[in-house]
Amino acid sequence: MKNQKQVNRIFYINKYIPLAISVAILTITGCGVKKELKNSKQQPNVLFIAVDDLRPELGCYGNRTVKSPNIDKLAASGVLFSQAYCQQAVCSPSRTSLMTGRRPNTTKVWDLKTHFRSTIPDVVTLPQYFKNNGYHTQSIGKIYHDPASAQDSLSWSVPEILAVTKREGKYVLPANLQKNSAKAAATEMADVSDNAYIDGQVADQAVDVLKKNKDKPFFLAVGFRRPHLPFSAPKKYWDMYDRENISLPVQKTLPKNIPPYAAHKSEELRGYTDIGFNQLITDDKTRELLHGYYAAVSYTDAQIGKVLAELERLNLTKNTIIVLWSDHGFHLGEKGLWAKSTNYELDTRVPLIIAAPGKKQRVKSNGLVELVDLYPTLADLGGFQIPDGLEGTSLVPLLDKPNQPWKSAVFSQFPRPWIYKSAPDLMGYTMRTDRYRYVEWRDFKTAEVKAIELYDHQADPAEINNIADVPANVTLVKELKQKFNDGWQQARPNK
Repeated sequence: MKNQKQVNRIFYINKYIPLAISVAILTITGCGVKKELKNSKQQPNVLFIAVDDLRPELGCYGNRTVKSPNIDKLAASGVLFSQAYCQQAVCSPSRTSLMTGRRPNTTKVWDLKTHFRSTIPDVVTLPQYFKNNGYHTQSIGKIYHDPASAQDSLSWSVPEILAVTKREGKYVLPANLQKNSAKAAATEMADVSDNAYIDGQVADQAVDVLKKNKDKPFFLAVGFRRPHLPFSAPKKYWDMYDRENISLPVQKTLPKNIPPYAAHKSEELRGYTDIGFNQLITDDKTRELLHGYYAAVSYTDAQIGKVLAELERLNLTKNTIIVLWSDHGFHLGEKGLWAKSTNYELDTRVPLIIAAPGKKQRVKSNGLVELVDLYPTLADLGGFQIPDGLEGTSLVPLLDKPNQPWKSAVFSQFPRPWIYKSAPDLMGYTMRTDRYRYVEWRDFKTAEVKAIELYDHQADPAEINNIADVPANVTLVKELKQKFNDGWQQARPNK
């Protein structure tokens, strides 16, 4: 039997010596309790919501016609960016730029066919970066461009779900399903459930995936296709609008003083069977198309609401970074243009909302930002080192102080002709400052400037008067040209 001194000695050794050693180790390594607690806390999840062809026509952006209660609610829980811009106003180049954190001239993706793995094969995409840092990354719906050939398996932990759109996802009515071409009618209204169309199916799958992955850090990308053409939506969303009260575009003709290649002939819309390439789009048809676009927006908003409601039900919202973005804007008859693929404001400006734990809520930032900024922003919010080679800027400072001085300019571009074989003839580069849009059209091979456009958003927010050739603006054009030549590196925020 041990005496009391021996017992006390054993107790002291077992209890205090390990503690002393642990404290010494922590002191030597500089690893304090605060860091240990931080490492034990689960990393924030990311819910990455993409919407195709959605321009900032939403209640939270001040539109009184469009009904978007779920997106509006999301905006109230985070920061809404009022001046966010894509890098090229068409699906694949824009999404490639965002997902790689590189601008189109770096990715060499300016069309719908080129895959970025053929031009920058070793690039680590945004979700791939999270996967490499221990996240479960998964894609549901349209995140990269639509075809199977446009997907990127390296980005995801598991195979993509509903990444390719079939005709049955776009249409449900027999008359549209039986058409021989890829396109049928430009609009469709059917008295069906939400999941009769692709976006309802995407929302259902997203809800299911959330349930299965709620206990581990995830990067869940959910991509909705509407309001991309065709404007298809269940009848109840059409019933939310009175067509007779839908306003027509005010300016329905192109400016006269622009180069002919600055615009297009709305080929994307005119490929639909009820429009035609030589047919006049009447006011009645315009109202039908607008009605369809708004119904499609409300339909998509409802699907987003389902996903957000499930996130909340699972008690995941408080530890989830939620991002909502669109790949580009969309013309709805303004300037006589339909769809995207220009360098104008309505095509390059996009909705962008970020709701992140511990960041500002119910605020708007007027800072000039770009979709290429999302990669460094999410890496930053995730607590990771921002990778080298990214060509955007983390927006985290704006999430803390939304209206601090920020970028002085943002940049987009678009080739002409749009459908080209080996290389375009021209590349149109555009710079948006707080007040002006400056555009240079350059020979793709020689970089020779062929034409300039300039719009003053203070006097001409609709961009209908190109003032580049006005004699009084010579000095202004010279100043903007210098800023444009300095490039996006010089337009970054002051650090």
